[in-house]
Amino acid sequence: MSAPDVDPQRLSPESEHPFKRLLHYAKPHKKRVWAAATSSVLNKIFDLAPPALIGAAIDVVVEQEDSLVASLGIVDVTHQLIALSVLTVLIWGLESAFQYLQEWLWRNLAQTIEHDLRQDAYNHIQNLEMAYFHEQSTGGLMAILNDDINQLERFLDTGADDILQVATTAIVIVTTFFILAPQVAWMAMLPVPLIIWGSFKFQRMLAPRYAKVREQVASLNGQLANNLSGIATIKAFATEDYETRRISRESDDYRQANRAAISLSAAFSPLIRMAIVMGFTATLLYGGMLAIEGTLAVGVYSVLVFLTQRLLWPLTRLGKTFDLYQRAMASTRRVLNLLATPISIISGQTPFEKEGARGELVFEDVEFAYPDREPILQNFNLRIPAGATLGVVGATGAGKSTLINLLMRFFEPAKGTVRIDGTPLHELRTDDLRRAIGLVSQQTFLFHGTVRENIAYGSFDADDDAILRASRQAEAHPFIEELPHGYDTIVGERGETLSGGQKQRISIARAVLRDPRVLILDEATSAVDNATEAAIQRSMNRLARDRTMIIIAHRLSTVRAADHIIVMDQGRIIEQGSHDELVALGGDYAALWNIQTGNTHHTSTDAAE
Repeated sequence: MSAPDVDPQRLSPESEHPFKRLLHYAKPHKKRVWAAATSSVLNKIFDLAPPALIGAAIDVVVEQEDSLVASLGIVDVTHQLIALSVLTVLIWGLESAFQYLQEWLWRNLAQTIEHDLRQDAYNHIQNLEMAYFHEQSTGGLMAILNDDINQLERFLDTGADDILQVATTAIVIVTTFFILAPQVAWMAMLPVPLIIWGSFKFQRMLAPRYAKVREQVASLNGQLANNLSGIATIKAFATEDYETRRISRESDDYRQANRAAISLSAAFSPLIRMAIVMGFTATLLYGGMLAIEGTLAVGVYSVLVFLTQRLLWPLTRLGKTFDLYQRAMASTRRVLNLLATPISIISGQTPFEKEGARGELVFEDVEFAYPDREPILQNFNLRIPAGATLGVVGATGAGKSTLINLLMRFFEPAKGTVRIDGTPLHELRTDDLRRAIGLVSQQTFLFHGTVRENIAYGSFDADDDAILRASRQAEAHPFIEELPHGYDTIVGERGETLSGGQKQRISIARAVLRDPRVLILDEATSAVDNATEAAIQRSMNRLARDRTMIIIAHRLSTVRAADHIIVMDQGRIIEQGSHDELVALGGDYAALWNIQTGNTHHTSTDAAE
């Protein structure tokens, strides 16, 4: 699979703040961001109007023909109240309309950014080399793709809107205060610097605690995913109690990490509330005294009291907003750091059409080692002619499957070159290369779905006739017809409703349907009975025509008919030739053949060792 086209700006260094890195995902949606932000601001402006209307109504009742509304040309008191009533309905209607718009825009924007981020993260994961997956748990990756990205959605749903609305509230009310009563304004603003300082101090203290929470939830998800995958083993070894205790420990660690964050998060609002009381009390007392003295209009005093409350009390929500923000940033950092993981296997640019391919494979002086392990291949050389069938045998760990990993470009050799039809694999488009190679692995994987869907996986445009031909070639058609719903039978997750041999034959049919130039069978008969092995053997004999075939097997009967057989040990070819030549050689292959056929009395002492 070729690497995705990812904006390099999205893969900023890990040291950059996650919020700045996240902004790159908002850039394609600038118009929607501005529309959502404008709706939030207008919603808050109209939300702040009712205190002014209340103050105007009080002013009408107290001042009557001398009120502010009267100065606008509406002298009659009743008409003034009617005008205020109409204005109230209009303002509340506009507030409701903009509230709908801001919620609709922010929530849909959150869903869009969440979708983009999850798609990029998943696509990036698919393009990482197989070594990466050896170091990561499935549950941990699921936690990033689901839970971490969902944390971001929760912040964008409400947190961004809250920040905008608090900022709008502060600007509108502070401006109003200094216009109406500058002598009172400074007292109302007294706690604001303390609240702002406390908010930023709070969120800096909260950040590492939520980072720990995200780490713990990933660990918990990893253990849960591992246990669910191995549920049969857990039952077989009667370790349910042990696993329950293990999950309990992981869950308790997650709870304790949350408890540490909650203890700080819960303290914010009460502390800020006490600071707010200072500003509210000062306005209530000092403004009231000015109103009694007659230097401040009663209506204006009413507006100031209401606005002080409207300014200061929403600041207590900053605690929850910062809580959401820190959760989101801790999760975003994990997602974006995943996206910053370098892709080491880069697709080449040379097309490779399987229709014109011959299938000649060459390993030239190849050296390879798995991470943190000794080299398994050193100066390895092998040539497989086009159309030939190669059998590969050897003990576990001899390097047999490593050949397949290099051919499929799941890993890259440290030195040397692997070629197909004379072209180095790293120069070819990876998608083209893998479409030209059919792989039937020992670890057969079937997706939840029908038999038909699993055979057609990777050949999605194949018609029913092609699927039937492939299943017949793989000796799968007879047993498929006997299933409850034939080709439309649901196989279950990982194909659990089928036997090992049935899954292998469906896997062979899936590979055959692609009509690859190179077909690889990696231990395809290792876990099947003799009848199934015979069926798979017949399949292989038919499939070997007009294509290069590599058969890795422990059962030598599986490779007996191969054109050429190599015996591997510790990454080296120690014997090679046809079946008859190797048996006549009397070496390791002959010893193993005699053991598997029961002719142990023909095995020399040296060979047996």
